[in-house]
Amino acid sequence: MRLFGLLAASIGSVIVLAPAARADFRVCNATDDLVGVAIGYRARAGWITEGWWAIESSTCKTLIEGPLESRYYYLYAEDGVRGGRWDGPISMCIAELQFKITGVNDCYARGFQKAGFREYDTGNQTNWMIQLVDESEPAAGTETPVPATPLITQQGEGQ
Repeated sequence: MRLFGLLAASIGSVIVLAPAARADFRVCNATDDLVGVAIGYRARAGWITEGWWAIESSTCKTLIEGPLESRYYYLYAEDGVRGGRWDGPISMCIAELQFKITGVNDCYARGFQKAGFREYDTGNQTNWMIQLVDESEPAAGTETPVPATPLITQQGEGQ
């Protein structure tokens, strides 16, 4: 009986000490350079774009904390050293410095810049992670690699 009580107490403390599952939108930088990241999403107030998160090499940042409320999120990122971009066909507004912009129309007329964001369908999952990576390939007949091509991998909850 004592053994059962000790075992039950041990299991109870393990359950209490186990971290709760995280629900958020994270971006990880698997490149060798500093990367600046902006995100776009639909909110009650309309379309929102926010930036910049500076993500150092081999680190991750949480862009949205808590369970995701939208199915679709949009990402734009720039390599701070080599100038490569992770982008897509969806036009949204950005600014030179830290920003939170409501609306995606008339970017230039409102004093902003326009950038192409890539869409991510999270499938209504509460947790999502995107990993930014470089892939350099040697050019044919040379020993010097061509400039890195930005690639993105993504992962939702349970993957």
